[in-house]
Amino acid sequence: MLDPLDRTSEILFGVIMVLTFTGSIRVADAGREDLRTVLIGALGCNLAWGVVDAAMYLMATYMARARLQHTLNWIRRTTAPHVAHQAIADLLPSPIATALTPSDVELLRTRLSQAPPVGTSWLTRADLIGAGGVFLLVFSSTFPVIVPLIAVREPRLALGLSNAVAVLLLFFLGQSLGRYAGQSGWRVGFSLVIVGLVLVGLTIALGG
Repeated sequence: MLDPLDRTSEILFGVIMVLTFTGSIRVADAGREDLRTVLIGALGCNLAWGVVDAAMYLMATYMARARLQHTLNWIRRTTAPHVAHQAIADLLPSPIATALTPSDVELLRTRLSQAPPVGTSWLTRADLIGAGGVFLLVFSSTFPVIVPLIAVREPRLALGLSNAVAVLLLFFLGQSLGRYAGQSGWRVGFSLVIVGLVLVGLTIALGG
């Protein structure tokens, strides 16, 4: 129900959230009690963030669909073709809109005017499944990073492995985004590692 960009973004948010916890502990002073605190904090944070993000996904989906339906119904009702043409162009990506001729846009307007009005934009079962996917992606992204904190007894090694796993996840997420966008996976992967670590550093510095 989610496109590759949405899926990758949700996992990225979860990984960055966990890194704000693990990155806030000094490796030299880390103890088992510190790791327990990080573990509980990371799980709780991503659980809450998953719920919030799922709710925001539903709200954004509803509002975007309602706006689209309102615009389409307005295009059907308006008696000013040139105004309807501009509204249709605004709905399309810029490269596509600029490639259309006035007759192309007029044909779209005519067909939209002949179509039945669009009803109320209620949330669908697919939307609820998508929200569930958002929650699971954010929450489950916690586990690869916290597994070393559970499995490794030595605190410094556990924290180092946890941070290493998070950095690798950032890299592979960047690779995935790069391939999706038709760009160099390696370049985007390294760039996302840098951007992610900078965001984590800013979050920690600002008390997040």
